[in-house]
Amino acid sequence: MSPLLEIRNLRTAFPGARSGFGPREPVHVVDDVSFSLDRGEVLALVGESGSGKSVTALSLLRLVPKPGRVTAGEVRLDGRDLMTLSVGEMRRIRGKRIAMIFQEPMTALNPVLRVGDQVVEAIQLHELVSRAEARARTRALFAEVGIPDPDERLDAYPHQLSGGLKQRVMIAMALAMRPELLIADEPTTALDVTMQAQILRLLRDLQRERRMAILLITHDLGIVNELADRIAVMYAGRLVELAPRAELFANPLHPYTRGLLAAIPALAEPGTRLHEIPGVVPSAGRWPKGCRFTPRCSERFEPCEAQDPAETTRPNGRRVYCHAVAEGRR
Repeated sequence: MSPLLEIRNLRTAFPGARSGFGPREPVHVVDDVSFSLDRGEVLALVGESGSGKSVTALSLLRLVPKPGRVTAGEVRLDGRDLMTLSVGEMRRIRGKRIAMIFQEPMTALNPVLRVGDQVVEAIQLHELVSRAEARARTRALFAEVGIPDPDERLDAYPHQLSGGLKQRVMIAMALAMRPELLIADEPTTALDVTMQAQILRLLRDLQRERRMAILLITHDLGIVNELADRIAVMYAGRLVELAPRAELFANPLHPYTRGLLAAIPALAEPGTRLHEIPGVVPSAGRWPKGCRFTPRCSERFEPCEAQDPAETTRPNGRRVYCHAVAEGRR
């Protein structure tokens, strides 16, 4: 069976610094990224801030803010390349077949409109239904995502809702047209630990009930353990490892993946100090030569600073981009 979504060699750039009097050189913040997503699968795209995760998601929907643009690659939904569609065709796909939950619900929701009206508007944008029918569907969606007193909440403004309730409204809006793919970009960032667990549990239950695929974008490997089927680890605009969740947690191969896992409190040995990856993700346009993780890697050796690591494929479709793995050192 062919995948629902297939990304091939995706590259997205923003203008860099001007060199002399010439044009600005493009800086690729997403650089040759490829992965696929099956129907009903949950794929977590993880990495530190600045790795290119959110820009990857915006690229899939052709929502990269200008002056950024997708410069190369394919994004195939059921075999159809979204990069070749007209603006109108792409608008019909957003929300209906692919929906997105953004990081900050307070900025995604219109502060001067009632939250129920915003979901009603989203429904009527894609379907010729009466306002009464759209409102009834919105009420049912609010109940489905666990919003208490849905009749009362329909007429609330965003500032009258807690962070958790605003996020549930965003989930209801995203699910309004029963999309095949839901992109959840850091859906628990602004929430406390208890609310994070509730939102993740809600996403898991909705995904199983609706059999939809989810692309979950997060900087925290710790929150994906019960939700993801596979995990793709991203660093400095590129994938460094992609593996089934259980395999990645049991045997991380890339040094960056191992560093991320070692920094999770729940996985640390009792009484031991949490691991810290030295340094920071380099700024876009200042990528080091060779493997981009080299300056922060304690296992670097001669080829790392000079050559891009080739893809090493393991069973179950596992992919790793690391010279040490390619040479059998791990």
